[in-house]
Amino acid sequence: MEMRVLALGLAVLALSACDSGTVPSPADRQYSEAAADLEFDENLIILRPDGLTAGPEAFYFAAGQSEVEAAVARVMGGKPEMIVANQCSGGPLESASFSGLSVHFRGGIFVGWSTRDDSEQVRVAGDVQFGSSRETAKAALGYSPIGETSIGEEFALGGEIGGAIVDDTVVVLYAGAQCISR
Repeated sequence: MEMRVLALGLAVLALSACDSGTVPSPADRQYSEAAADLEFDENLIILRPDGLTAGPEAFYFAAGQSEVEAAVARVMGGKPEMIVANQCSGGPLESASFSGLSVHFRGGIFVGWSTRDDSEQVRVAGDVQFGSSRETAKAALGYSPIGETSIGEEFALGGEIGGAIVDDTVVVLYAGAQCISR
């Protein structure tokens, strides 16, 4: 009897260890794998669908504002310009702007990023970068057109990263919470 209870307990334990979460799409896996493939560089910000890496430190959305800001400032150099957008759905959004990179916070929590930065310091996981051609964006795994808006021809990459094209060039990429007037 004790052996049956032990076997049943082990079976329950094994089943409870299984992941019942959603499986990422191939496009989402591509962007996660692309971030993992980038070499570590203390002077590099890697923007991912679920957060960012600033030099040796990685942050998922939901990380604390002070930690994320400090890590990005170390890589980008200098203090950010702080911008508060009060008319956003979901409540005010505070952004730390470092030249063409903005890191977004709501209530002291890291909730998103957007980039218009073509410097060597900022990379987006995957093949599509700020300044990429329309052809590069359209050829990317998971590319899906959204339509014309006030910021350009918007598109999605794997459902997690968004962007816009103007004059056949990617002019912005973003992930997480945004405050965009469309």
